[in-house]
Amino acid sequence: MLKKIILSLIIAFISMNLLNAAEPVLPVMAAPITLNGNRFVTLCIMIRTTPWEVSRDVKIHPRDEGDWHTLDGVRSLREAFAKNNPDGRLTWGFTMNALEDQRQNYKEIRDYVVECQKKYGDEVSYFPGYFPAMYLPRERVNKEMSEAIHIISKLVGNGYRPQSIIGGFLSADNLKYLAEKENIHTAHAVIWSQHNIDGGGADGSPSYPFYPSTEHFCKPAQGKADFIDCVNLDGWTMDFLCARRSGATGHGIEGFNSRRGVGPIETYKGWGLDLGHREVMHTQSIHFDRGFELNGFGWVTNIWEAQMVHEFGKEFICKALEMWVTDTKKRWPDTHFLTFGEFGTIWREQNKSNDDWNYRFEERGSGLGDSYNNLEIKWFMNKEFRLALLRDWHRRTPMQVIDFTRYDLPAKEPADPTPQKPAKDWSLMNRINQKGLRPQDTPRELKELDKDDQDLIRKHYPELFQD
Repeated sequence: MLKKIILSLIIAFISMNLLNAAEPVLPVMAAPITLNGNRFVTLCIMIRTTPWEVSRDVKIHPRDEGDWHTLDGVRSLREAFAKNNPDGRLTWGFTMNALEDQRQNYKEIRDYVVECQKKYGDEVSYFPGYFPAMYLPRERVNKEMSEAIHIISKLVGNGYRPQSIIGGFLSADNLKYLAEKENIHTAHAVIWSQHNIDGGGADGSPSYPFYPSTEHFCKPAQGKADFIDCVNLDGWTMDFLCARRSGATGHGIEGFNSRRGVGPIETYKGWGLDLGHREVMHTQSIHFDRGFELNGFGWVTNIWEAQMVHEFGKEFICKALEMWVTDTKKRWPDTHFLTFGEFGTIWREQNKSNDDWNYRFEERGSGLGDSYNNLEIKWFMNKEFRLALLRDWHRRTPMQVIDFTRYDLPAKEPADPTPQKPAKDWSLMNRINQKGLRPQDTPRELKELDKDDQDLIRKHYPELFQD
């Protein structure tokens, strides 16, 4: 009797497993990526016809780069990006002329990018040539953004719309328009620390994501009354020590360049694959090592121009891209390479206002160029202000304030520019600015600041006054 019972149980067990085996296996849905606990890289590859091409007919630099853009060059960049990063996604940024150019090479490039969108999930977006706010009235920028979004939707098909706009500098009015009229809630609309580079600049903002104020695109919104629901993202992650400079001078390792960080022109092209790569990895470590500990997440952002394949050579520039992506994944294997729109959405999910983020960064120089290895810089950024402290840690000198930009004070953007009368400087400077261009920018210790400034800093970071 016992043998019959055991045999029955065995048969039942086998039958049940056979039935379960016949059932279809359902795919396991990946959990949504959260901001905290993760490292992110956003990369845009820019397609244009001339440098600084802010509109169809407004081309600040007349050089025709039409022949510099080929399907082979663009494909080579994408393949270098994917070689050791098969799941990575990037953003393609087209100027208006690159979207509409009827030359065969641009048609082929657009078709290939649409294939990448469908195959990899890449983002196809509009890139109005870095500086539309400098040269075009706000209303015209808004109009052309809508035109470009319509062209992109038609190009990709199936109701596609970009999640972000790659704008370089975009005014507060442009960002408000994107949020309210186009339902786009992420934009690369500030170039952090840019000053006296490419004919202009806009220093003064936080370097990490924030909701901009209706007063100024570099200023975080202070409350509901001035809130714009469009996450403002930087385009290039900088070495904070290099970024203290205004402009650039000299060549190679001996010169300085305020834009030095992860950007390929300032690093790989400027210093070569060896030294350039060291500087890129050093800059990333600020955010993916100590910055990750301080902020709970890390973010590095970058823009590569497709014309570099021609100007610097395909083998060189694709090797540089492959080195960067491969070593990033090797050193920080959990890094997510996402589109600008995806990252903005992830940040926006966690932050409904500017009240909760409080960014901190610490860097000791790489020893390359003007990233002096005896200097230590600390940045503090919140809704009400940004603060930078600098010291010579070899000599153990006291920390000195080199930047204190208050966001609780009124701010105002320049009036509408025109191509004939551009508005070159959109910087937000008040108390002390890191560029050191004004008499009031002379570095000083915290205890030498005005009492109301000290009180505001103490409210957020009382520990700075304990030593």
